[in-house]
Amino acid sequence: MKVFALVLFVAMYVLFIAFSKWRTYIALGTAALFLIFGILPLPDLAAAINWNVLLMISGTMIVVDYFIESKMPNRIADFLLDKSKNVMWVTIYMSLFAGAISAFIDNVATVLMVAPVALAVCKKLKISPVPMVIAIAVSSNLQGAATLVGDTTSIMLGAYAHMDFTNFFWMNGRPGMFLAVELGAIATVPIMMILFRDMKDPVEANEKTEVTDHMPTVMLCLVVVTLICASFIKNKPDITNGLICVCLGLITMLLDFVKHHEGKNMLHALKGIDFETLLMLLGIFIVIGGVTEVSIIDDFSDIIVKVGGSSQFLLYTIIVWGSVAISMFVDNIPYVATMLPVITVVSSHLGVEPYLFYFGLLTGATLGGNLTPIGASANITATGMLKKEGYTVSFGDFMRIGVPFTLTAVVVGYVFIWIFWHA
Repeated sequence: MKVFALVLFVAMYVLFIAFSKWRTYIALGTAALFLIFGILPLPDLAAAINWNVLLMISGTMIVVDYFIESKMPNRIADFLLDKSKNVMWVTIYMSLFAGAISAFIDNVATVLMVAPVALAVCKKLKISPVPMVIAIAVSSNLQGAATLVGDTTSIMLGAYAHMDFTNFFWMNGRPGMFLAVELGAIATVPIMMILFRDMKDPVEANEKTEVTDHMPTVMLCLVVVTLICASFIKNKPDITNGLICVCLGLITMLLDFVKHHEGKNMLHALKGIDFETLLMLLGIFIVIGGVTEVSIIDDFSDIIVKVGGSSQFLLYTIIVWGSVAISMFVDNIPYVATMLPVITVVSSHLGVEPYLFYFGLLTGATLGGNLTPIGASANITATGMLKKEGYTVSFGDFMRIGVPFTLTAVVVGYVFIWIFWHA
């Protein structure tokens, strides 16, 4: 049974790479086989699924949809244009702006919010939007690891390790992921100044976007504030953060309906939920539950321990840079879902807390996707938008920006986390 489960698990990953558009069906199909053949017993099905993650993503997506429709991101972008001297600086500001948003909402949603503004600016200036849109995508991927709600992988780590919102800022008397990510973001600014040094055309914002509704902005801030407040509640149910996000999403829909007396926006928000990602996660949780049940996770952990020996530094290095390499082509969501239980077992073998390895995993897996145009959903979204505008982005075009950006941010995070978190 263990060999059969391993074959199915490996086949799922191979199919993820070969047929990325069908990954949801691949994950669900593999999960179904795990259940049919009893690899994961049916009585253990509900416990294997991380309902908190699914609810957090669903609720946040609803609020984000209203936020996008309110035109608030566009209004903020107008402000950034006013502060920019030339195209180089507007590119850098747009990148940092996308990163700031992405620290609190999904990376793909961030690209969908900010990239259209970049496209409009570039059309006006009659220049290629490729560098600016790529910079927005890679920056959104970077900052997604900064907070508990910034990216699916962060949500997964927080739920798995029982971490709260504040733990990403400060935990056990040490700085968390937020500062590691922000230092990495700061380090990428001179890199972008070098990459975009020839983009000196002047820019200006002649028209100001009018915000249609401030309620979504308030609700998005309320999501963040409520999650922070909930982090101080001791011994709360594991599903607490998910219920908070779903409830605030439903309240956002209700307030909009009361104000406009129509359900058009409600339907738009519900359609905006990425059900494919949710279903893919559902399937992955079942598969991970199955491979854990037949002890494959324990076997994989033993291999890592044998390679790394008793050296925390070597194991940490393998996890960070191995994650970077794998995430170039493999979606980081199933990869992180697979590695979290592995790291827990490895840490147990070494007799140390797992947070050094958790943060290393998040750094490598989140930023590794920035190396290629297919390494992260935000990159795929950005290159798809450019293709619709008539710009085909090659691997070389993307990697010219993605590689120096990624290596700089990863090195900074790698060193920072090791300094503060190794035993």
